[in-house]
Amino acid sequence: MQTATTIALRDWAVTVEALGEGKQILLMRKGGIHEETRHFEVQSDQFFLYPAYEHQKEELLKPEFQGEIAKTLIGWSPEQKTATIKYYAKLYEDVELMDEEALHRLYPHHIWTNNFASERLKWKKKLPLHLLLVRVYKLNTPVDIEIREEYTGCKSWLKLPDHLQGLPGEPVLTDDEFSAEVQKIKKKLQGE
Repeated sequence: MQTATTIALRDWAVTVEALGEGKQILLMRKGGIHEETRHFEVQSDQFFLYPAYEHQKEELLKPEFQGEIAKTLIGWSPEQKTATIKYYAKLYEDVELMDEEALHRLYPHHIWTNNFASERLKWKKKLPLHLLLVRVYKLNTPVDIEIREEYTGCKSWLKLPDHLQGLPGEPVLTDDEFSAEVQKIKKKLQGE
């Protein structure tokens, strides 16, 4: 795989690491507070995963993952001048969800509590929750980029520097592992 865009999706560093370690293949999105459209829209079917350190809360993670936030903060400070980009994703499917019961059935497939998932669903309750099923790739060499003002704040999508195009990477899950996880998620969404 080679990166083919400079678009990045910003999410909690702990979530980015869970994706990069193959612990989950899904993201839940409603949109950042500063989104231009005030709701989430997919801007690219391929994107880098940009780690955000603000607003991470241990109580919103399942107990077995609560220590993972501390790991993401090792060597990080609010005055940091660079961000390390380690992962790239290809969107497999954008599932729009309004059903809280279906959302709770996905509990085994992510790091968050049911309370976190429900709050995401209920925020802007007339709009669906986007479940992004993504195939994640680990870059062969992580890239440090300068943190620009436009990378901060509560927004989903970022435009990274052009030199990030064409970088090689390897899938974090095999084809079979990824397909199996997709099928499990689909069955849970259908109530099976």
